[in-house]
Amino acid sequence: MCIVLPDPCLVVLIGPAGSGKSTLAARLLRPTEIVSSDAYRALVADDPRARDADADAFALVHRVVGARLRRGLSAAVDATNVHRGSRRTLLALARTHRRPAVAVVLDLPEALCVERDRARGDAAVGAGVVRAHRRLLDRALPGLDAEGFAQLVVLRTPEEVDSFQVVRAAASTPEAG
Repeated sequence: MCIVLPDPCLVVLIGPAGSGKSTLAARLLRPTEIVSSDAYRALVADDPRARDADADAFALVHRVVGARLRRGLSAAVDATNVHRGSRRTLLALARTHRRPAVAVVLDLPEALCVERDRARGDAAVGAGVVRAHRRLLDRALPGLDAEGFAQLVVLRTPEEVDSFQVVRAAASTPEAG
């Protein structure tokens, strides 16, 4: 599968821990475009799993995403984004800066995500967290079309994820000033 990715735009990666969001982002996007919640947790708390640092980490994620979009640069948010409120905040940033938002959902089997998470060793979040993410994603999927994304891509198998490609094209949205 191949999609045309408007440039600039906001890419919102959505999926449980262990679904492959970071790996996909690293394969398809420029390193400077990837805004990772884990990286910002590590910056503010020296631990990418420090959930008590979420408020500080996500304040930075949103600030960086807003700055990139304002400057006419694409940004991709590498976080689970399984909570509607998280997506709503990101969509508001895209609207504020008049940039299209593209959702890329990794809807992979729970067992695979749990297995991948377990393979992370000390960096694992645990099967319970992965299952909770999966339940939230299951609830979100039916309504994602109506949330305001310019494009929505749902990848359901490892093969779809592995073959997924993007082609960049100039966005037709006006430059934000």
